[in-house]
Amino acid sequence: MKHGGWVSTSLSYVCLTEKGQPDPWQAEAAAQGGVGTQRIVQAGEVPVPALVADLLEVARDSPVVVRRRIMYLDDRPVELTDTYYPARVAAGTPLCGTAKIRGGAVALLAALGHVGRRVREDVEARMPDTAERAALRMDPGEPVLTLTRVTLDAEDRPIQADLMTMPAHRRRLRYELTMG
Repeated sequence: MKHGGWVSTSLSYVCLTEKGQPDPWQAEAAAQGGVGTQRIVQAGEVPVPALVADLLEVARDSPVVVRRRIMYLDDRPVELTDTYYPARVAAGTPLCGTAKIRGGAVALLAALGHVGRRVREDVEARMPDTAERAALRMDPGEPVLTLTRVTLDAEDRPIQADLMTMPAHRRRLRYELTMG
């Protein structure tokens, strides 16, 4: 692959997919000749971290629902993804469990009446901490990219926040915008 490896676009991760289609990660991996899988390592209600409270616009003492995943490409870990939801959106739903969600989280949120209409993303580079380096099987001195995504509904209320960490040398992020 050119430009340091994997090319990833965000649009497929925030839009509803057609019924019967593979999840966006599997489809993106397959399009680039690989096999994409994921493992959910934790799911359920947790106390809100300060950054997430700000992103989701919830009180700092609020519970939120988190799904922590490790994304794999051909059995190699390539991304750590923590997805947070306000309790008002996700408490008591399948988002609290570690089972795969039929149709994906975006479809479940839509069925619950929470449809994303706007997405805000921030990308930064930094050095990984010890746990991130180990989980991603990185060598010392290799930086990571972090992508922070917030999905907002039609009323501009945050319904989801994603915190992703990926090896910088294995990833290129692509943004394509269509102006209406």
